[in-house]
Amino acid sequence: MPRRPAKRPALPEQLVTHPAQLAACLAHLADMPLIGFDTEFVGEDAYRPELCLVQVSTAEQLFVIDPFECGPLDEFWQILLDPERTVIVHAGREDVRMCYFQAGSAPPNVFDVQIAAGLVGMTYPIGYAGLVHDLLHQRMQKGETLTDWRKRPLTPAQVRYAYDDVRYLLPAHRKLTERLKRYKRLEWAEEEFATAVRKAVADDVTVERWRKIKGIGALDCRALAVAREVYGWRDKFAEKLNRPPRFLMRDDLLIEIARRAPTKADELHAVRGLPRGQEEAILEAIRRAKALPTEECPEPETRDNDTSNVVLLGNLLNVVLADFAGRNRLAANLVSSGADLKTIVRSRAAGEPLPDVALCRGWRAKAVLPELLAILSGDTAIRVADPKAAEPLELVELEPEDEEEPDEE
Repeated sequence: MPRRPAKRPALPEQLVTHPAQLAACLAHLADMPLIGFDTEFVGEDAYRPELCLVQVSTAEQLFVIDPFECGPLDEFWQILLDPERTVIVHAGREDVRMCYFQAGSAPPNVFDVQIAAGLVGMTYPIGYAGLVHDLLHQRMQKGETLTDWRKRPLTPAQVRYAYDDVRYLLPAHRKLTERLKRYKRLEWAEEEFATAVRKAVADDVTVERWRKIKGIGALDCRALAVAREVYGWRDKFAEKLNRPPRFLMRDDLLIEIARRAPTKADELHAVRGLPRGQEEAILEAIRRAKALPTEECPEPETRDNDTSNVVLLGNLLNVVLADFAGRNRLAANLVSSGADLKTIVRSRAAGEPLPDVALCRGWRAKAVLPELLAILSGDTAIRVADPKAAEPLELVELEPEDEEEPDEE
């Protein structure tokens, strides 16, 4: 018998466009232990996104706050920073970053329903409409995804979309929390939420963003040094002008400058499309790169030329992980990437310590990693138990082999 849709949450709605309305909204939020939070912004033509709307929900009311009309939101951000309050988001990286940009800090207690869904066996990553449908059996209209949120007045469709973006966050939080407790994974979720917040507000020092530029792999170490310096100049220049870095200098031009490494303005002018008046700043970045000792230049990244055993065992671990995730109601791609699995295989094959990847830390290291290492060590085997079953594989613990005793003469 088909399941009947749950009743749509019917809560009072308030469009906040006046300082007095904002004050009443903040007084209400200050007493709430759970707040659903979302933002609408435009980021295509600025270094940092421009905040256009803030949506919040509580167990009692929905608010859409218009920052263009209601005055400063300093007190609102401070409410989100209260460690006694849980801020509920969906795929909340940009929303957390917005709070960080506005208040200088991120909410200390975030619950991301997208991450929680992956930890209880739902699709990961899952869109908000899909999560609401699968978890709460409600259908959402998502027709305003590409709207220009800077334009005023807001249309009724925009306002309805904005309300719906937080309408279901608290009901989703309640259901997902129940499942996390049932599976004894609430601590896993808290670990994941904290990691997600850290990544949202701080660049990972292990990741050099300039290395992500298309074409960077064809450069030698000296050209890489030039690319790194020019990239750093471009990023600071873009922040100063509040413009997207690629608007000021395209990535392909940056690569061309790194390849040519010009020393004079007329040589630099051979590259078309550079920002005017910045020749000396670009040349200074190039000079800094050229002055570096060779040993301080970035090394070209080695391409993955894995041996056949690493490729084969990496694929095997992918199968084992998928089986583990299916049996334990987990999203496999939330647990580990294929690249991390191959990194673990390489370390085992070389007899080296385990690498510092996500799978070797926290709840993953305790709950998942031992099963994968048991396969690599030969302590466990995998077999097809039932090809027709939803979970057709079975792991079999092997008995240790007895050492052969020498023949008695």
